Amino acid sequence: MNSILHTTNERKMLYVCPECKQRCNRRWCKPCHATHFKNDFDKWTSGNDTIDKFIQDAQLNADSSIRTIEWIPYDRFQDTKLIAKGGYGAIYYAKWIDGRIEGWNIEYQQWKRSGQFEVALKKFNDIIDLNEDFLNEMAILLRTSGKMIASNLYGITKDPNTHKNMMVLHYYEGGSLRNYLNNHFNDIHWINKLVYLKGLAGKFSEIHELNIVHRDFHPGNILKYSLESNYTYITDFGLSKLITKNIKNPQKNIISGVLPYIAPEVLIGGEYTKAADVYSFAFVAYELITGIPPYHDMSHDKDLAFEICNGLRPKIPFHTPKLITQIIMQCWDARITHRPTFKELYKELNKHYWDYDKNYNNNNEITIQIKEAEEFSKNQTTEITPTPVNYKTHPQAIYTSRLLNFSNLPEPKNEENFEKKLEELTESFYQINANNDDDDDDLDLDTSKFS
Repeated sequence: MNSILHTTNERKMLYVCPECKQRCNRRWCKPCHATHFKNDFDKWTSGNDTIDKFIQDAQLNADSSIRTIEWIPYDRFQDTKLIAKGGYGAIYYAKWIDGRIEGWNIEYQQWKRSGQFEVALKKFNDIIDLNEDFLNEMAILLRTSGKMIASNLYGITKDPNTHKNMMVLHYYEGGSLRNYLNNHFNDIHWINKLVYLKGLAGKFSEIHELNIVHRDFHPGNILKYSLESNYTYITDFGLSKLITKNIKNPQKNIISGVLPYIAPEVLIGGEYTKAADVYSFAFVAYELITGIPPYHDMSHDKDLAFEICNGLRPKIPFHTPKLITQIIMQCWDARITHRPTFKELYKELNKHYWDYDKNYNNNNEITIQIKEAEEFSKNQTTEITPTPVNYKTHPQAIYTSRLLNFSNLPEPKNEENFEKKLEELTESFYQINANNDDDDDDLDLDTSKFS
């Protein structure tokens, strides 16, 4: 029966190309569109052979409009303005007059376009050369296009004033998750927090299945579709690796990123693995739950790196739902092999979401714990603990990516009572998890449902 349904769904996606009369998927005839792209190769150039070849290869291999990129002359953008600056470059807002390619117009023998729409132009500073390594990072965006995971890449352009090449990306009016937390934390209810957490875990599960390691995962690299929406997208894939490869006279212990989110095994010069992304997720979760950036009251220097390797972690508020506390602690465990995978995290967080969303009036564990947390928050005074409204950031607490160079750090370990605390949490929920194992096995990893 399943095979019949699968075949039926495939047929629904097929259509006959009006040019070659062959069946094609997604209303995109790859052979015909590749021919049209090839016919235009002599009509444009970026002035850089490596960039030209990258764009041409992507066009010849595009199997849908969403995977199409192009060289875009800078004069096709209007109302350009700076909207954000980071450690390695800047982001500009612009209106693309023509809009992206959607298909081929047979009648007029030209590309059919979406029409004017908003884009983000990403320009890097002098530390990055636009070479094959950089283009490989953009290839990652092409691999994730259409999967509701990462920001869509539309092409490359060049600022004629600075002669800097820029990536042309989808513009998300919601901005970064960090800015949203800074300005709207009190508007984020627990159901929204669970949506964010399960959505991010699901997206990273698929990212890791593509054998992509992010290397610089923090709220500044999470984009919101809009202020009202809980849909998020990931940006800056693998950029930290590119940064360290292109600096002059690189040293072994030079790394790139935001210190609070970098796993201790990376701080001491170890390999950046999928487990390091999981470690970063713990601190994204911590910030989502508390509204306060990790280590906000400390200088982000070698002393902090030393303490992190020795097991220092932010204090999770005692009223945080214990099921969420357990997840955070498991993810920032200094023992790499003890951290869960994102697939495991998604299954667990997805279950908590549905338990809370659909069974709010029932006495399941996550609902009880969240209600207790909400009740505590109502009665909380600012004298008890810092809140997103009154916390103060240390002048040397830096939450943008930068180069870091630490040496003689100790081997990573957990704080003295960490394992005991985690074991007590795990044991207290053992019966709950055991009773629901059958339900967990039925959860499919369907990224179309990620928020």
